[in-house]
Amino acid sequence: MNAVWVPLALSLKVAGWATLLNLVFGVAIAYGLARWRSSARDLVDSILTLPLVLPPTVLGYYLLVVLGRRGIVGEWLEKWGIELVFTWQGAVIASTIVAFPLVLKSARAAFEDVDPQLENAARVLGISEVAIFFRVTLPLASKGITAGILLAFARALGEFGATLMIAGNLPGRTQTLSVAIYEAVQAGDDNTANLLVLITSVTCVVLLLIAGRLVPKAQRRRQ
Repeated sequence: MNAVWVPLALSLKVAGWATLLNLVFGVAIAYGLARWRSSARDLVDSILTLPLVLPPTVLGYYLLVVLGRRGIVGEWLEKWGIELVFTWQGAVIASTIVAFPLVLKSARAAFEDVDPQLENAARVLGISEVAIFFRVTLPLASKGITAGILLAFARALGEFGATLMIAGNLPGRTQTLSVAIYEAVQAGDDNTANLLVLITSVTCVVLLLIAGRLVPKAQRRRQ
């Protein structure tokens, strides 16, 4: 059963960290884009959304170019004894980047749906901008943000291409669910493959159902 539970535990670990990172950076950037008034906003949004449409192997290649031993960042990190290629931390970075657009899009739409009059009313009462964000804007946008986070978790849980390229397939160290499924199919181990596929499918369906119920009606109509 180790062939099932070890990849599952690692996938949950990777997806959990990726989701946490996206919660912090995705929500912050989404809020900035929602409030930013500039002709360059759509260009920045398009660049940040690229991981949603680029082939995973292309993302994996970019990550290797940046984080590899001779990469722009990887060479500098190696001086400090930090190596991300063929590690679960590398898988976290790959999953974070792949799932990031899902949080960005959902959170930005949720922030844009917040009634500005409610924020202005808070300003009239003398509430600081930070307090307005945490006490007014964020609670009103919470359902859309939560939906994006759930979608990002499901996407990170099933990430394959970029993760395989940057983290490899090391059993017990970097072998996630999707990579384990691929290896089981290649080895002709149908029982393990079927169980892993079932676990992944059920988890993703449940997350999608929950996310669908959380997306505000206004966002559904826009989509």
